[in-house]
Amino acid sequence: MDWQPDEQGLQQVLQLLKDSQSPNTATQRIVQDKLKQLNQFPDFNNYLIFVLTRLKSEDEPTRSLSGLILKNNVKAHYQSFPPPVADFIKQECLNNIGDASSLIRATIGILITTIASKGELQMWPELLPQLCNLLNSEDYNTCEGAFGALQKICEDSSELLDSDALNRPLNIMIPKFLQFFKHCSPKIRSHAIACVNQFIMDRAQALMDNIDTFIEHLFALAVDDDPEVRKNVCRALVMLLEVRIDRLIPHMHSIIQYMLQRTQDHDENVALEACEFWLTLAEQPICKEVLASHLVQLIPILVNGMKYSEIDIILLKGDVEEDEAVPDSEQDIKPRFHKSRTVTLPHEAERPDGCEDAEDDDDDDALSDWNLRKCSAAALDVLANVFREELLPHLLPLLKGLLFHPEWVVKESGILVLGAIAEGCMQGMVPYLPELIPHLIQCLSDKKALVRSIACWTLSRYAHWVVSQPPDMHLKPLMTELLKRILDGNKRVQEAACSAFATLEEEACTELVPYLSYILDTLVFAFGKYQHKNLLILYDAIGTLADSVGHHLNQPEYIQKLMPPLIQKWNELKDEDKDLFPLLECLSSVATALQSGFLPYCEPVYQRCVTLVQKTLAQAMMYTQHPEQYEAPDKDFMIVALDLLSGLAEGLGGHVEQLVARSNIMTLLFQCMQDSMPEVRQSSFALLGDLTKACFIHVKPCIAEFMPILGTNLNPEFISVCNNATWAIGEICMQMGAEMQPYVQMVLNNLVEIINRPNTPKTLLENTGRLTSPSAIPAITIGRLGYVCPQEVAPMLQQFIRPWCTSLRNIRDNEEKDSAFRGICMMIGVNPGGVVQDFIFFCDAVASWVSPKDDLRDMFYKILHGFKDQVGEENWQQFSEQFPPLLKERLAAFYGV
Repeated sequence: MDWQPDEQGLQQVLQLLKDSQSPNTATQRIVQDKLKQLNQFPDFNNYLIFVLTRLKSEDEPTRSLSGLILKNNVKAHYQSFPPPVADFIKQECLNNIGDASSLIRATIGILITTIASKGELQMWPELLPQLCNLLNSEDYNTCEGAFGALQKICEDSSELLDSDALNRPLNIMIPKFLQFFKHCSPKIRSHAIACVNQFIMDRAQALMDNIDTFIEHLFALAVDDDPEVRKNVCRALVMLLEVRIDRLIPHMHSIIQYMLQRTQDHDENVALEACEFWLTLAEQPICKEVLASHLVQLIPILVNGMKYSEIDIILLKGDVEEDEAVPDSEQDIKPRFHKSRTVTLPHEAERPDGCEDAEDDDDDDALSDWNLRKCSAAALDVLANVFREELLPHLLPLLKGLLFHPEWVVKESGILVLGAIAEGCMQGMVPYLPELIPHLIQCLSDKKALVRSIACWTLSRYAHWVVSQPPDMHLKPLMTELLKRILDGNKRVQEAACSAFATLEEEACTELVPYLSYILDTLVFAFGKYQHKNLLILYDAIGTLADSVGHHLNQPEYIQKLMPPLIQKWNELKDEDKDLFPLLECLSSVATALQSGFLPYCEPVYQRCVTLVQKTLAQAMMYTQHPEQYEAPDKDFMIVALDLLSGLAEGLGGHVEQLVARSNIMTLLFQCMQDSMPEVRQSSFALLGDLTKACFIHVKPCIAEFMPILGTNLNPEFISVCNNATWAIGEICMQMGAEMQPYVQMVLNNLVEIINRPNTPKTLLENTGRLTSPSAIPAITIGRLGYVCPQEVAPMLQQFIRPWCTSLRNIRDNEEKDSAFRGICMMIGVNPGGVVQDFIFFCDAVASWVSPKDDLRDMFYKILHGFKDQVGEENWQQFSEQFPPLLKERLAAFYGV
């Protein structure tokens, strides 16, 4: 006998569903409590499915809501449903997937995929066969409902469907789906493509076996009347471009022609999917050869797509010029993620091209939804990087008309175009910049806020060139105008100007020193005027300024301007306020720059950081012991606090000693170094290294406990943790000297293994924007270990000398490099045989020094001449024949070999 509801119970559930649609918060709270109570009854879920599938007399929103509450229950505790309840729900779903209402069909589909993804695909063997069977139904609703459910299952469980666990159902499903590409209903055609699309990126075997049929069917649907179908066709082609370009190459010319049309589709969703094609194509090696002849059509289409649509302008309140007095709504503020401190070697080789911040493309944040304008701009940006100057003949004729256009929307899009090509076409643009930059600086005072804000962004993309010219030419006018924009009456302009100014600061560095007083007056004035969201960006601009001008900021008049407002904010914020993150990051930069100038402020700042670490650790402990009573802490508070403590230790040096003496930071650090979260460990090791340099007397008593932890963190899977631990070990070596001996074996093998890893990924350095090869840090630490304990390290010389030399040859002369090379020389003294096979690498590394200290140069001289004398003149001649000419010259000039 089928389950039947109790009438009174049913009325109670219906009342609850009605109440839960009330906007009143008090009612909502009562509903939540009532739900908790009802969930104690096992058959409450039967009532919910009953309302969804059987109560046709109720209105659709109520029935659908009943299904959504049931879905949440399934998500939360499906495992504890009694079997009869679970079976009833499954049966009802399959029996009613063809409901007359599309909303109810969709709700049942969501419910089915939720049950399926609870590990039930294996436990519900009849699900897929039945749904596939229902596709054959003559009844449109049944076919559409089954397809909707299948599409959701394909989205949620694509990997499982392509595995042996289920006997590879895709072998049947994919050919089945392909039949429906020709169905008379557009909704069904669209479902069919969407289902197959789920399996492209994972290269599911069943799809690869049918790939040519799939592509033929897609081509047949190319001019479908239905926008949803066209959108799915475009999406399929974009993904195929990534995973099966080999099958598309024969048809590439017609695919490109098709995508050119679709990128102009009157349905913006279709145009957006099609526009992704250019982004993906740009990443393919064949891009240049297949696209070159089509640029003449493509460029105008992309440029046209970069205009704001009317709906954009409404959403962006494009007609509102002054809104600075309007408080921000909290949901406008994106969550910020703190980047943990990464230890970097000072002044590595100049940064290569193309490693600027990847984030600078986000020129209209409030629309952070991806749209055609953003996609077109991103496509133009990547294509500019592929085609470089070859793009300009297609662009320059258009640009002139855009940049001086009377309509602001067109002019604005021209400024965006100019910014988008900045990175790729910089060389080709240089001749035009002397004329364009002043025009853009003029646009900074345009009467439309959206023109002013895009001008800020585009100018920031050319900051590098601006700074390379004499300062009075462009830097001074640009800086003056940008500072005015920082105080603009429009919040979007304030934000764009602040971000652009931060970029300018990074490029200009100490060029800004003469204007510091004026810059600080502006930034401090903005403090009093900004709403919440822009305040967070202002902190960043101040922090970047401190990073860029460094100790030049340490002047009493500057400190007097800058510190009071920062400290006032610091005192206003509570310990649990996330606005502390950007403020702590900013103070960390300021403390590092001011050095002793920060002393008057350091005590309260230091104390609070220690408190934040302590509170977070305590909360984490409570949560581990009683997860049901306590919430997990937000460890970002601890990470940011550790990083600010690093900034203090670096800036104050020896002055930090009394603060450390009066706190329990070493105990806390011991716990943080063992935290489960890699970012916490990463910041802990950075702080350990900084404290080792600043006040080793407090670190030394802990070394016996700390070293084993450092050893276990030499795991290159967490590259930043590994780097920071390695760097800290190197700093400890320099303080411990020969007393390091008991700990060498704990770390040496891991370090040698790390330095020998094939091409360790290059890490992009947060603070300098330069690239450092991570293997440089292990090399320096191995050198330092050898410097203090040559007898222990030298026997391994042969195992690391080659990668050691190659990773240090690119680093500029500095203290770290100096101590590492002293170490290698001492180890060669102990084990000269270890270097013989790779001596050419050693020669090359020695030649990378511009001006070594005299005694280090003597060490090099002795080793080079010792080797030459050892092998004899004739062999040396043969050996040095292999040297590149430049290396030969340098060694002859500096060391006479």
